[in-house]
Amino acid sequence: MTDERRRSGAWVGRYGELLACSWLRSRGLRVLRRNFRWGRSGEIDIVCREGGVLAFVEVKTRTRTDYGPPGRAVNAGKRRLLRIGAANWLRLLGRNVPHRFDLVEITLSPRALPRITHRRGFLPNHPPP
Repeated sequence: MTDERRRSGAWVGRYGELLACSWLRSRGLRVLRRNFRWGRSGEIDIVCREGGVLAFVEVKTRTRTDYGPPGRAVNAGKRRLLRIGAANWLRLLGRNVPHRFDLVEITLSPRALPRITHRRGFLPNHPPP
């Protein structure tokens, strides 16, 4: 992968996260944090709250759908990192609260508005391995 393509992919990801934050806010969710990391284990793209429930949100943005929907990229390794990141957030919070794992899929097209899909609870709440 060339440096230019890598930078382009990083831009698409950052832009997708900005779109996702705006979209989630417009639907009443309160964004608490973006890009939460604790050490080298686990990462959460967006942490939000909807009522009394925390939502740990993974954002996947693509410019093409040749390989299927953006969410297809959330493999077992990524799911594990999401669970670890959520466990770290809850540990810092000092208590377990109702929470879920959401997925926001964004498809960008040069000739159309972004297509955004929000899948609440796309991942079961299991403890990290």
